[in-house]
Amino acid sequence: MKNIVYYVAISIDGYICGLDGDISGFVGEGSGVTKYMSDLKGFETTIMGKDTYEFGYAYGLKPGQPAYAHMQHYIFSKSLQFDNKSNQVHIISEYDLDKIKELKQNSTTDIYLCGGGVFAGWLFDNQLIDIIKVKINPLILGAGIRLFGESTSGYQLVLTDTESYDGGLVFNTYSLNYNS
Repeated sequence: MKNIVYYVAISIDGYICGLDGDISGFVGEGSGVTKYMSDLKGFETTIMGKDTYEFGYAYGLKPGQPAYAHMQHYIFSKSLQFDNKSNQVHIISEYDLDKIKELKQNSTTDIYLCGGGVFAGWLFDNQLIDIIKVKINPLILGAGIRLFGESTSGYQLVLTDTESYDGGLVFNTYSLNYNS
């Protein structure tokens, strides 16, 4: 069974974006961004919530288009619909534990959890995130979307890797221990 990897940029106070989806303070270029883009090539499947998918519209993504050309997309949304059908973009109309477990069972690579906070919080509450890789940006946002939305679950993490990049960007990789 493959892992779900929550690979996400955060501020040091734990937000994946500021108010109104603001990411302007996040490191947007340099060796850390190059590393992230290279790492994404290792995933064949991505899962995300509706708001995360639609966030791409501001950057030129068209409804129904894959955000990552080489990946199968599973978007969990009760309301999202597309006129254009793609064999790479699948809408799952409910947060469905069985579908997540099926994806973990059938994927040939780990699964990239693209976000966002509410969907990640649901996965976290259901103990389905296996690895958290945070790209810690050197800024404090003070408000916005939290890493795990409104989840109040708490678990021990095991730090498995730390990498530092230019611009003050630090990547920390953690495995989760849901039994402690």
